[in-house]
Amino acid sequence: MKKQYYVYIATNKRNTVLYTGITNDLRRRMHEHKNKMVEGFTKKYNVNKLVYFEMFNIPEEAISAEKKIKGWLRKKKIDLIKSKNPEFNDLYDEILR
Repeated sequence: MKKQYYVYIATNKRNTVLYTGITNDLRRRMHEHKNKMVEGFTKKYNVNKLVYFEMFNIPEEAISAEKKIKGWLRKKKIDLIKSKNPEFNDLYDEILR
């Protein structure tokens, strides 16, 4: 089975903080965010709502996409999220299916 890589954007309950990350297991990673299992930014700012993700088959492409998104201004990140998730719904249940 081919490995998959994900670039994702998560936020807090009020959508005031945006966190861009990369992982090869989006379910596990969001479980860690939701349960505050990892010290750092996401735990400190209660980042636990998945609002955007994109899948890649090649790790270098995912890394490149993550770096690109991290370099964007907040407005451009919000526009990206809204292009696929206009209501900022938590997509966690979607990835559990």
